[in-house]
Formats: sequence, structure tokens, C-alpha cells
Amino acid sequence: MWKDYSKSYLKNNRSSCVSVMAASFIATMFLSLLCCTAYNFWVYELEKIVREEGDWQGRMVGGMDEADLSLIQNFENVESIVMNGDEADIYFQDIRTIYEDMPLIAEQLGLGDEAVFYHSLLLSRYLVHDPKDDEPPLLLTLYLGILILVSISLILIIRNSFELSMNARLHQFGILSGIGATPRQIKICLLQEAVYLSALPMLLGSLAGVGVSFCIIGAVNLFAKDLPGRYEAVFQYHPAILAITLVASAVTVLFSAWIPAVKLSRITPLEAIGNSGGLQLKKEKHSPFLFWLFGMEGELAGNALKAQRKALRISSLSLLLSFLGFSIMLCFTTLSEISTRETYFARYQDAWDIMATVKDTAIEDFELTKELRKIESIGEVTVYQKAQGTTIIPMDSQSNELLALGGLRAVDKAAEYGELGEIKVKAPIVVLDNESFLKYCSQIGITPSLEGGIVLNKVWDSVNSDYRHRSYVPFVKEDTKESILFGLGNTENGAELSVLAYTQEAPALREEYEDYGLVHFIPVSVWENISHQLGSVEADCMIRILAKQKEALEELKVLEEAVMAVLKPSYMAESENRIQEKLANARMIRGMKVIFGGFTVLLAVIGIANVFSNTLGFLGQRKREFARYMSIGVTPREMKKIFCIEGFVIAGRPFLVTLPLTALFIQFSVRASHLEPGVFWAEAPIMPILFFGLTMMGFVALAYYIGGKRILKCDLNEALRNDVMI
Repeated sequence: MWKDYSKSYLKNNRSSCVSVMAASFIATMFLSLLCCTAYNFWVYELEKIVREEGDWQGRMVGGMDEADLSLIQNFENVESIVMNGDEADIYFQDIRTIYEDMPLIAEQLGLGDEAVFYHSLLLSRYLVHDPKDDEPPLLLTLYLGILILVSISLILIIRNSFELSMNARLHQFGILSGIGATPRQIKICLLQEAVYLSALPMLLGSLAGVGVSFCIIGAVNLFAKDLPGRYEAVFQYHPAILAITLVASAVTVLFSAWIPAVKLSRITPLEAIGNSGGLQLKKEKHSPFLFWLFGMEGELAGNALKAQRKALRISSLSLLLSFLGFSIMLCFTTLSEISTRETYFARYQDAWDIMATVKDTAIEDFELTKELRKIESIGEVTVYQKAQGTTIIPMDSQSNELLALGGLRAVDKAAEYGELGEIKVKAPIVVLDNESFLKYCSQIGITPSLEGGIVLNKVWDSVNSDYRHRSYVPFVKEDTKESILFGLGNTENGAELSVLAYTQEAPALREEYEDYGLVHFIPVSVWENISHQLGSVEADCMIRILAKQKEALEELKVLEEAVMAVLKPSYMAESENRIQEKLANARMIRGMKVIFGGFTVLLAVIGIANVFSNTLGFLGQRKREFARYMSIGVTPREMKKIFCIEGFVIAGRPFLVTLPLTALFIQFSVRASHLEPGVFWAEAPIMPILFFGLTMMGFVALAYYIGGKRILKCDLNEALRNDVMI
């Protein structure tokens, strides 16, 4: 009997069935698309980091013998070790505890904090952050939060569509219950209808989402194929994505179908029969604000909305999440664009025109510096290589300005002090070719000499400035004419270096230096004599080139080709030019906006689908309500006004909630990024957000207009008597 009843209902209510099937297909497709695309972007980011920086998780630097390696390997959480010279790359079974385990390993080996390195970028992609970092990278966390918000909105589409259909039939099931149907039979009936209507659409939706995601990855590859440093993304699909999509959709469907059956089991058949589908306000409540604005129609609309509070909760939440996600995405994109522009391009605009990287070559072995300087359009060539080192300074060697702040520990909480109060300081080394070093000497106003090095004597005053607007104070007193440099993990055999000068002016290189270290600039002729005592040198050497004039893109491309023509026959080299990189960055930002734009369109579709699903569905159940209004003298014009007020309230709530939350997000983000508020507000995406909000309000109005028109056209007198079963 129940199969016949379900078949009859589905046959005679095709529009309702199509609505449920369409909601299941669309929501599952978008959920699958979202999860699959996010997974591919995450995998691509991991692969890119591994290609460029390696897959190591933690690294120990220093002289280690077999006993030390055995000690590391026997550490409980260590999975494996890979040796690279004097560096030990450590892989962990559970990377979530890496920031606790690495210091313990270093302590057992007798190494200091300067010998411990973390692959912070890779770890952050697994949501593992340094607990000592006051400002950890939260980009992936934000993406994940947005993904969860959008997924909830998609799931709500399915639930809401089913709940509308099931709750509309409560009156019918009350009649069936009155003639002997048990709650168990009604539950089985509802569940079998839910499975019949949603099983195939959900499966097809999942597959369609995978197909669309595949096309998106292909489009991204096509769009970004010329970007330097980018490789082609390979589409990947994990079975867990299919499982998550189908399980989330199926649980939502079953839960939504179960609700009316549970509700029916808690009421008597007489109460269910009496539920005609109209609005029922348990307790009379007034809406003074709506009454003040719109009069009697506002009071009626307010009561109707309060009676629908539970039913409209899903719709309101979906609209809110859609508008909130859209607003935050646009604001975040704008903040990201401003931050990249200010912290990179504006900062290094005059520091370089062309950068070349000579692979696996020590600076002392590079022999083409003179040939590069002979190229006609080149104004300046600097060849340099970076190395890592440490130095030890006495407590009383700190500058008076630094001591006035409270000493190094006041600005750097991770500062490492020895037993006698001496301070172990990072001392990054930049080795310059001899001619560039002599020019640097002239730049800072000292007699050019190749008999020593120059110390960048400044430390970031993190007490009185932030990372975006940094101010510096002298690090040490400038009365010491000698510096002793140690290799990482080695504080015994140091290399003595004569200090020619202390300065707070660095050479114009595209480099960011250690905030709490003493950077040493050394000519290559000196480096050849001390390099064997230090080690920890980077494998590649860099070439920074400035053109004689600020060339256009085509001229820089010609110059770049000329540079590579000199380098390529003898060395493996890569190059980039300033204008091309800026254009590439602009393309990347546009691509990011296209991707985010696609998700915002998805959010718009979610919101609009919920508007029509909820609004039209509930209006269809309100014929009795408006028939009663007409029976007491309410005119069609006044009923139209009630519709307009309800639509205004439903569409206005997301505005009232989202705008303050978005403002708080902007305030938090601007403060966290130490950006001037005026800079953001000058580029704030106000118009797109308003356009989206007004469009959403327009669709709400359209849904109410269509629903109201249908209700006013029907025979409302007949609606008071209608108890049709199907």
C-alpha cells in the first residue's frame, strides 16, 4: 500500500519532486566541485613547496657522528633521517609535535637553538604553526573556514528542500495516522521517497562536480602557463572526497526526511489533521518596529515571520553565509593585493632589473663577472652568495639604544644567552664579488678595502614598531674592530674577520635580512680564506643586474636574453626580470580573483537557490492564511504590501548581520597586517558587495512577487475548504 501511495504522490506532484531532485543534484555537484578543487589546490601548493624547498620537516645543522644520528633515529616520534653534508633532515611520524620535539633532540645532541631549523612553510600547509610565533600564517586556515561555510550552505539547500516537501504533508500523514497508519510505516514511506528522489541526482551531482573541477584545473593551467616558476598542475582525485560528498548529502537527506516522521510521532492524529499547513503563532507577539514603519501590514508580516521562525531559520542562515562569505572573500583579496604590492614591489622596485641564479656554483668559482659587465646596456652587476653563521657578543657590547629598550631579549624573546651572559647571535653572511664590495665601501663613506668585512649594525625595534613599518636601532657598540664567526652548530673553531666598518645601510640587493642578527658583508677574496671554517653556504650564487636606464619590458627581455647567452654555455642558470615579474604577479592576482569570483558566483547561486526554494515553498502553504485575511477585509493591495515587508525583512537580515561582521573582519585583518586603514578603504570593494546584496534582495523580491501573484490568482475561498491528499 505504501509503495502505491508514494508512487501516486510522486506522480501527482511532479513539480515538487523535480524541485527536490534539482536541489539534490545542484547542491551535491557544487559540494563535490568545491571539495575537489580545494583538494587539488592544496596538493599543488604542497608539491610546489616540495619542488622549490624540499620535503624536509625539521633540520639539524652541525657536525654529527654516527652516535648522534642513532640518537635522533631512536627518538620516539622520528620516522627517518636524510643526511645532506653536515645537515640532517628529520622526518616525523606526527608533525603536530615537531615544535616540541626538535628542541628536545637538539638538547640531547648538545646543540643550540641556532642549529635547529623548521620547514615552516610546509608545516603551515598542514596547519602546524610555531607556538612562539605571535603572528602565524593564517591564510590556509581562512580558506578552510570559508570552505566550511560554503559547504554548510550547500548542505542546507538539500535539507531545506526536503523539509519543505515533508512538512507540507504533515496534514496528510495526520489523516493517514487517523485511519491506522503507524509512525514506523510513515517513516519508512518518507525514507523510501527520499532515497528514490535523491540517490541518482546525488551520484550524478558528485560526478558532475568532479568533471567541472577537472575543467577548472585545466583552465587554470592554460591561464597561468606563461607564469615564471609555475609548473602544470596534475588533476588528482581522492576517494575520500567522494565519500565525504555522498555521506554528507545522504545523511542530510535522511535526517530531513526523518524530521516530519519524528514530529508526527509526538503529536496526536487529531493535532496532525488540524495542521492545515498554515501559519500558527503559539503566542501573540507584537512587532513594534515593523508596526511603526509599515502600520498594520507590518504587524501582520512580523507575526507571519515569527510563526515561520523555525522554518525560515535554514533560509536565513544560508543567505547570511552566502553574503558573509562573499564579502569576506572580496575584502581578503583586496588586502592580499595591497600587502603584496607594498611589501615586495614597492620595497624592491629600485633594487634590481634582472636577477639570475647560477645553479650549484660557488661564488669563488664563477668566472663570468667581467663578461657580464661588458654588455652595453648593463649599468651595474653584483654577484653574491649567502651563507649562515653565528657570532657571540658580550652582554655589555649591546648598544646604548638597545639597552634602553631592555636589551636584546626585550625585542627578541627567542634570544639565546650563554652561561656567562654572552649572547649567541645569528650572523648571516653575504659574500660579494670584489668590485661590488669596493663600491659598497664607497657607498657608506669608508675607504675602499678588501682586507675585511662590513657589519650591518641594526636590530628591529619590535617594541615600538610593527613588521610593516619597522624602525631600527644599533645592535652593538662600534668599538670592536674584529668579529669571530662560527658555523652553525659550532662554537669552538671560529673564523676571525677584521671589521672595516659598522653601518645601518645595506647594499641594494633584493634580499630581506635577519631582524635580530648581525649581517656580515664580505668580499670573495676574504671568503676564500675563511669559508672552510664556516660551511653552511647556499648552493647557488646570485647575480643582481641594474640596467643603465629604466628600460621597458621589451628592452629588459633583450637584456635578459643577452645575460643568459653569456651564462648558459658554462653554467646552469635561471633568470627573471623586474617588469615581467610584476606583470606575472598581476596575472596571478587576476587569476586569484577569477577563482574567488567563481566561488562567489557559487555563493550567489546557493543564496538564490535557497531564496526560491524557501520563499516559494512557504508561500504555497499560506493560501489559508491569506484567505483569512481577505475574509476580514484585507485588500489585495494590502496583502501585496505584506509580501513586500516579509521579503524586505528576509533579505535585510543578512545585510544587518553581515556588514558589522565584515567590518570586524576588516578591522582585525587591517590591524593584524599593520596596514593603514585609509589605504584599505581607498580600495575597498564596496560597490561589488553592495551589488551582490542588492541582487540578492532583488531575487528575494522576485520570489515573493511570483509566489504572491500565484496565491492572489487562486480561489482563496476554496483554499479554506481544501483537504486534498495528493
